[in-house]
Amino acid sequence: MTEDTSTPSQRLWTEVDQYLSAAMVPPVAAIEQALADAEAAGLPPINIEANQGRFLELLVRMSGAKRVLEIGTLGGYSTLWMARGLGEDGQLVTLELEKACADVAQANFQRAGAQEQIQLRLGPALDSLQAMIAEGEAPFDFIFLDADKENYPNYLPLIMQLSQAGTVLVADNVVRGGQVIDQSSTEANVIGTRRFNQMLGENPRLDATALQVVGAKGHDGLAFALVTA
Repeated sequence: MTEDTSTPSQRLWTEVDQYLSAAMVPPVAAIEQALADAEAAGLPPINIEANQGRFLELLVRMSGAKRVLEIGTLGGYSTLWMARGLGEDGQLVTLELEKACADVAQANFQRAGAQEQIQLRLGPALDSLQAMIAEGEAPFDFIFLDADKENYPNYLPLIMQLSQAGTVLVADNVVRGGQVIDQSSTEANVIGTRRFNQMLGENPRLDATALQVVGAKGHDGLAFALVTA
């Protein structure tokens, strides 16, 4: 969702996000430049906000993760935040479909000195996930899903094969401005998100919940799940 400042509520949400980021999120030059480079390259302005990036960093740190998987790289903004939470001995694998996004992200990783810590796999994420399973990729400790919503239900079974007890899963954009309550929606993103949310609740290996979020990107939400077995 792109920023919409046309309503008083949206202006307020945006200003609060800016206030919270200014109050609590330390500026990181390489990450701020990554955002600027993505904008200069014309990438879609759908990155998470700084306070959300910091939130992901803290979640990675609090979970003690040493291996992180990200599905949906864009310009590498969220990737770099999570890499900060890993520490020097951690590894992060990020999956991106579009070469234009991957090129920007790789340059951002290089400038941040994180190119040895981050592996970017280019191509359809479903193919990359299946290849990783076939290659015997070790389980991940933390997984962030922020890609094409219609495929969220297809990603989840593959994600589960790359997880172990204790793996933390965070999925973005699971409310979609409240559209997820519309059972009659014919929009592929809404249908995919509704199905994904249902699958989280039904999977016996997961303890899950979701929270609505309002901010600079509007009204949406995050799902959280813990792999229990």
